[in-house]
Amino acid sequence: MKRIFSGAQPTGGFHLGNYLGALRNWVELQHEYESFFCVVNLHAITIPQDPQELAKKTREVARLYLAAGIDPQVSTIFIQSDVPEHAELAWVLNCMTRISELDRMTQFKEKGRSQRENTGVGLFDYPVLMASDILLYQTDLVPVGEDQKQHLELTRDLAMRFNRDYGETFRIPEPFIPKIGARIMSLSDPAKKMAKSDENPNGSIALLDDADTIRRKLKRAVTDSGTDIRFDETRPALMNLLTIYRLLTEQTPPEIEEHFAGKGYGQLKGELADVVVEFLQPFQERVRGISDEELDSILEMGRERARNEACKTMDEVKTRLGLSGSGAPRN
Repeated sequence: MKRIFSGAQPTGGFHLGNYLGALRNWVELQHEYESFFCVVNLHAITIPQDPQELAKKTREVARLYLAAGIDPQVSTIFIQSDVPEHAELAWVLNCMTRISELDRMTQFKEKGRSQRENTGVGLFDYPVLMASDILLYQTDLVPVGEDQKQHLELTRDLAMRFNRDYGETFRIPEPFIPKIGARIMSLSDPAKKMAKSDENPNGSIALLDDADTIRRKLKRAVTDSGTDIRFDETRPALMNLLTIYRLLTEQTPPEIEEHFAGKGYGQLKGELADVVVEFLQPFQERVRGISDEELDSILEMGRERARNEACKTMDEVKTRLGLSGSGAPRN
């Protein structure tokens, strides 16, 4: 059975874009692939974090995975820092990664280049840790957003480089990018992806927002010129609202256009708010229903499964490199 690996940082507030672009797909894919879903808290500390808040958010994200429908009996759910092999393999890959490769990374240019003197090495090295995450589990498929494709290309390059120099060790992962919903855009600026880091709180709908907050945010959502409601790529703000409506109702574009024929943006925003609230209320109840004891048990089970697979890979890597005392390097 082929494997998938994916993860999310426990920073900011998880929003509707995270669910529609990632969690929703993970739930479907877990029944087709052997699945590893990680809370990547080591990635989070590439920028300063409040320790207590990070610990709290890490557990919150694990709860969101479960509430979304990730089944711990089917998938492996675990915390990145619970598996030290992530950092260990990252060091090995660091020794094979060229500075010029990392210097080309678009996300680093956007996040760190403007304040290079005060930027930690971890942020620069972020893609190598991501490569370690993926390769450690002999991953076949990686659900990623468009903004992560460049990082996955580096992962593939590093895997092929290691295999060429030391013998076949890593699987070469392929990206999985959903055709619909891969990029849910900001409600306040449809030119930007809905993001946890958005300074404008009205730009995203958090998965734990209450009904009044959701309705207020959608009422304030920007729209395009024109009055008819239809799927039109030249009207990105409207397309974004209709895409969210489409994904949550599972209606087709013709059905949605027919439903809103002769109606205005106010009607669309109001009905979309109803749909979002109706979806999120039971989701939030599931989050609240997961006890600390249940979560601890699930994360411990996930840690054991993940470490078992991670240790297999690291044993192979060490042997290939001559770092293992158990025997000579393999040809």
